[in-house]
Amino acid sequence: MTFLGMPLLPSKRRGDLPGGQGNIIEAEAFPEVSHEHLSNQQLRNNIGHATSTIRSKRAEVVSELDDWEALRDAGEATKNEVMANLPEYLAQFEEAFTAAGGIIHWARDADEANAIVAELVEDNAPVLETGRREVIKVKSMATQEIGLNEHLEAEGIDAFETDLAELIVQLGEDKPSHILVPAIHRNRDEIREIFMDKMPDAGELTNEPAVLAEAARRHLRHKFLTTKVAISGANFGIAETGTLGVVESEGNGRMCLTLPETLITVMGIEKLLPRFADLEVFLQLLPRSSTGERMNPYTSFWTGRSDGDGPQNVHLVLLDNGRTRALADEHGRTALNCIRCSACMNVCPVYERTGGHAYGSTYPGPIGAILSPLLTGVEEQGNGSLPYASSLCGACYDVCPVKINIPEILVHLRGEDVKANHSPVSSQLDAALTGASWMMGDGKRMAAAEKGLPLAHKVTGGEQINALPGIAGAWTSSRDIPALPEKSFRQLWAEEEANDRDEEGQR
Repeated sequence: MTFLGMPLLPSKRRGDLPGGQGNIIEAEAFPEVSHEHLSNQQLRNNIGHATSTIRSKRAEVVSELDDWEALRDAGEATKNEVMANLPEYLAQFEEAFTAAGGIIHWARDADEANAIVAELVEDNAPVLETGRREVIKVKSMATQEIGLNEHLEAEGIDAFETDLAELIVQLGEDKPSHILVPAIHRNRDEIREIFMDKMPDAGELTNEPAVLAEAARRHLRHKFLTTKVAISGANFGIAETGTLGVVESEGNGRMCLTLPETLITVMGIEKLLPRFADLEVFLQLLPRSSTGERMNPYTSFWTGRSDGDGPQNVHLVLLDNGRTRALADEHGRTALNCIRCSACMNVCPVYERTGGHAYGSTYPGPIGAILSPLLTGVEEQGNGSLPYASSLCGACYDVCPVKINIPEILVHLRGEDVKANHSPVSSQLDAALTGASWMMGDGKRMAAAEKGLPLAHKVTGGEQINALPGIAGAWTSSRDIPALPEKSFRQLWAEEEANDRDEEGQR
C-alpha cells in the first residue's frame, strides 16, 4: 500500500512528503531553456499552425452545446469530490478491480513503478531470438512521466509505441512536446524523413498524411498480431465498478487492449471517477476540449478479466509519484483534477512560442507549469521557474473543461518559489512591506514621510529613476519609476483648500 495524504494535511507537512521522479523536472530555469526554442522559427510555425487549427475546431463543437458551462461545473464538482475523498475511492476501486480478476500494484514513485512493470514483462513476455523481449504500448502520459521506455530498454525489453504521433517521436529519438499531439513540433516533411530513415519496410513515401499513416500501419501490424504483452495508461478509473477506460482516435489502443495475453496499465491515483454514470459528463468534456470532436472514435472500457475474451493477465500499477504531495497543497491540489485534454496549451501564448520541450517535463504548457512543481516541489532544479512561464492572461482557465484556476495556482507557486529559493529576497520584501504597512496605516506617519518628498525630488534631480539597489533592483531592471513630485497629493489638496478659503474670504 502507498501512503495517501489527506486534503486537510497542514501545509507545513508538505515538505515531509516525497516528491515525484522521472520526466517531470526542468533541468535549468525556464527563461534560459526557452531562449533557444524562441529562435526556432520552424518550430513556432509548426506549433502555431497546429494549435490554431485545434482551437478553431474546439470552439465550433463547444458552441453547439447550450449546457457547456453546466458540464464544466459538473466536471469540476466531480473531480473535487474525488480529491476530497481519494483514499476511500481508491480502496473502493481496489476492491472492485480485484473482485473482477485484476491485480493491483501500488507504486510510491517512478522507480517502484518501473521495477513492477519490468518484472511483470519478464514473467509474461517470451525471450526472442535477439535475446530481448518486446511489448506494445498505448499512448500514456503516466509511463512517459516515469521514463518507463528507457527503463525497459535497459532491462532488455523493447517497447514499441503504437500511437502515430508517439511512433514519430520514438523513431525520431525525440521527446513529446504536447499532451495530445506529441509530434506537434514536426511537419509532414520532417515526418517523411524520419520514416524513410528509421522504417526498413517504409519504401518510397510522399509527405501526404494518408501515405504516412499507411506506412505506420504496415510497420506495426506484425507487432499487434504477435506481441504477448501490452502496456497502457488510463483516462479514467471508475471506483464503483473497478473499470478502466481509454479514449483514442486511431484504433491502435483497442488492438493493444484486446489482442495480447497480458495487459499492464499504469495510472495516476488521481484519475478516478466515483461512478460509472459520471462518464456521461466527462465523455462530452474530454473530446471537445482535446481533439475538437463530439466524441472519440474509439472508447474502450474493461473491468478485470473475462475467461476466453481479451487479455487473461490484467494488472494495474497505481502511481503516486508526488501526487500525495500535490494533494496536501490546499491551494494547488485542484491541478490533480486535470483530465489531460491539452486545451490550455492550445490557447497559451507562451507555449505557442516556446513549444513543449522548454518545460523539461512530460507535462508542458500551463498545466505543466503548475503540475510539475506540485509533484516535485519548487526546490527541484529548475521547477521553481515554471510558474513564471505565463503571462497570467487567464485563457487557460477559460477553456479548462474542469475549471482549474491555473493563473491562481501559478501565483501561489510563485510565492512558494520566493520562500523556498529566494530567501534573502523574501526577507527584504517582507521588511519593505512591513515598513510600508506601518507607515501607511497611520495618517500622521504618512504625512511625516511625505515631508521628505521635496528633498527626494531634489536628490533625484526631478528625473525618472532607472535603477535602485537591493530587491527594488528587480523592478527597475525592466521598468522605470516616474520622477518623484515636489509635493504629495495631500499637500497639494491642503494648499488648494487654503486658496479656496482665501478667495472666499476676499469675496
